[in-house]
Amino acid sequence: MARRDRLTVNDVHGAWAIIPTPAVDNAEDWRCEDSIDYDEVARAVNGLIEGGVDAVLAQGTFGEGATITWEEKKKMMEVMVETARGRKPIFVGVTTLNTRDTIKQLKHARDIGADGTMLGLPMWQVCDVPNAVRFYRDVAEAVPEMAICVYANPEAFKFQFPTPFWAGVAEIPQVITCKYIHIGQLSVHTAVTKKRIRFLPIEFDHLDAARIDPEFHTAFWSPCANGGPEMTVRIRDTVRDAIKTGDWSAAQRVWAAAAPVIGHLMPPGGFAEFSRYNIQLDKARINASGWMKAGPCRPPYLTAPANYLEGAVKAGKGWAELCAKVRAGEL
Repeated sequence: MARRDRLTVNDVHGAWAIIPTPAVDNAEDWRCEDSIDYDEVARAVNGLIEGGVDAVLAQGTFGEGATITWEEKKKMMEVMVETARGRKPIFVGVTTLNTRDTIKQLKHARDIGADGTMLGLPMWQVCDVPNAVRFYRDVAEAVPEMAICVYANPEAFKFQFPTPFWAGVAEIPQVITCKYIHIGQLSVHTAVTKKRIRFLPIEFDHLDAARIDPEFHTAFWSPCANGGPEMTVRIRDTVRDAIKTGDWSAAQRVWAAAAPVIGHLMPPGGFAEFSRYNIQLDKARINASGWMKAGPCRPPYLTAPANYLEGAVKAGKGWAELCAKVRAGEL
């Protein structure tokens, strides 16, 4: 499949939805040799695109990029690209434990027509800033046709993504966006990157980020669209309308409805504790929403505390209710 020209920061806008890697019913058994439900991959990608999201990312942390085999990952990439058919950008995960394997995987993604990668750092040894920047520079040099979304998860990758890192990777043209966790330093990081990187805050921070710089902070990543895209698209559209009109009341009302629902997902201890079980909790949330069949988790990340899982189920069911309200014109 012919791939479009390399994306730039100007192509990053709107809702960037992240999907899990759907699992067959026996995926939790180590004997399972092909654990991915490829039909559900295709259905989810098509459903998200038809539902109005602006890009689809996959094979990150709750995408179980670390617990699927390379053969599984390749086939999933191919299904995603074939399903999207160029309608929206597809960013796949090629995070590995070393630069050479990452480059090998990214070359395959390029060859099948993917648009870019959501790429985290190798995490066996903690990287310092020079090594972290060099990692992204080396990958970009090896596969210059592919856009890079930095996967800036400090818990997963044992790296705090400090300001000097952002100043360094901003000099790499392929690095155009970032899956960003907190917005406390968003203004600082935007300044040091000279707006060459469009940071993607989580959808629940999109309203606050947009108010910091309405002209530039126009995109976000969504972990919840896989529970139904309607609410995610509603968040995007109310903020977009507020930027145009100056009236933020509708956007604030939508945010106020969403915040307590997703709050059920976060266990005591905050993001660090959530990160210990985020695969299990996110898959429980997605399965409970009923929009997508995420299936069971893959070994070894199989269990989580019962009260944490109960919160995840509440979050999934609550999100489905919000989507129903959007469809009914009530939100």
